[in-house]
Amino acid sequence: MFTINANTKIAAILKQHPDALEAIISISPKFNKLRNPLLRKLMAGRTSISMASKIGGCTINDFFEKLKPLGFEVDNTTKAEEASGINPVPDFVKNISAENIVELDVRPVLESGKDPLSLILEKIKPLKSHQALKLVNSFEPVPLIQLLEKQGYQTYSEIGGESIFYTYFYKTDQVKQTQTNETGDHADWDKKLKYYEGKLKTIDVRALEMPLPMLTILDELEKLPQKDALYVYHKRIPVFLLPELKDRKFEFRIKEISDGEVHLLIFKS
Repeated sequence: MFTINANTKIAAILKQHPDALEAIISISPKFNKLRNPLLRKLMAGRTSISMASKIGGCTINDFFEKLKPLGFEVDNTTKAEEASGINPVPDFVKNISAENIVELDVRPVLESGKDPLSLILEKIKPLKSHQALKLVNSFEPVPLIQLLEKQGYQTYSEIGGESIFYTYFYKTDQVKQTQTNETGDHADWDKKLKYYEGKLKTIDVRALEMPLPMLTILDELEKLPQKDALYVYHKRIPVFLLPELKDRKFEFRIKEISDGEVHLLIFKS
């Protein structure tokens, strides 16, 4: 018997029973994204029942009622922790003045089928020290958070309502001035492509919505044999992916085919 409460993570529930996924999806149409294994991997481990109820526009009790028939025992006495946010509210969010916050709502961009990354970069670059970008999104942009934290930004995410996430990126004095347009030496594209002939895994991420292109590439690289290479069809140069590849000891080559089409070759250093 597995006991659940308001703070139980969705990943723990899914691990306990094979039918838990469909039970949760039936609570709200907003949980259909959990069918995607990459988004499920991204969100389920970080999201509690309490947080998920806010995202889905339902109640904690809706989860309890759906999961009890599967054999889950319910603890109604435990109160939801940090129900308003994913982490405790940091001092920079409490103390920052309104004039030092730049707000950007990327939901219309995503709904139009476009990638808002270039727009986010345009807003991030001119930030002065101790200013923050407040990103309004329909999901928590975990890859972006991880990469900007490595550059020295402080971050914080909170749930603002049904399918609304507010994520703050606070520019500290320690922020590294990285070259986001760095793409490496690609003069040997043909040579590298010939070298990995017969040892290529090909994927196409052009039709995927953020953050799936980056997640899909990283997931494929985890499974890639040491002597093989990953060939990626992408819509643009994935500037936030590049430093992550270097951290993971991968080399890459990039070939810009046309406006809206970029090919990447990624392999172990």
